[in-house]
Amino acid sequence: MIETYYAGAYWGPRQESAEECARRAQVFFQAMASHDPLFSRWFKPPRSRRQASEPLPLDVPTLRERFAQGCTRNDEGGIIEDLGFLTFADSGQWPNTPPREFSSLRVTCGGYAEPLSNSCVLNLPSAGVPMEHVVRASMLANILRAMILAWEPERCFATSHAHLELVEKRAGVGTFVGWIMYFPRQLGPVPPLPPPVQVEPVEDKGSLVILTPERFTASNPEHVALAAHVHEVLSHSGVLKPLS
Repeated sequence: MIETYYAGAYWGPRQESAEECARRAQVFFQAMASHDPLFSRWFKPPRSRRQASEPLPLDVPTLRERFAQGCTRNDEGGIIEDLGFLTFADSGQWPNTPPREFSSLRVTCGGYAEPLSNSCVLNLPSAGVPMEHVVRASMLANILRAMILAWEPERCFATSHAHLELVEKRAGVGTFVGWIMYFPRQLGPVPPLPPPVQVEPVEDKGSLVILTPERFTASNPEHVALAAHVHEVLSHSGVLKPLS
């Protein structure tokens, strides 16, 4: 089976307006475009496969409108403010780009109801040249950096869906070890980790932990064992903590 991958940033309740979410989203899109031309254009997902995707302008007023349209409403049509906003985007245009060859983005932002979790999740290409180009340690590290600078999350991950399914019953959000992880500096220093694990700074915000420079797969027993060992080391150090 083809192993599919995603990158996700997660943070707890944080009250923000549609305008504030739009400004963060613009920072994210600009950072993504600076890392690779594949992420220089984004599209509104069509409502049906019979429709073509429309380009998504990345100016703040357009993004603000997108977030505002994604608010949650009650049965009377009133806005439930503490649930925040939801929006979607694709990095490829339907029907010109095969669905498996572009990334799909889902952002939940501005929610402050307890115990709500906000997130920015990017499902990555799973076929063709785009997958080979994007699903690499260096590229995924850059994607996480874009998420960190834009959204200021509590935690970020990039890994395969198969590995998530393998370990999610034993580890909740915030205590999950994937291919690449981000730990904010307020969690404390990342302890020494065995090779081939690499630790890289993200400006003054925290650290990225990259388990292996080669593609991490759940079908590789050595990769799974390495993740389990790193999980044990990070747990003992106190770095692995559930999202607040």
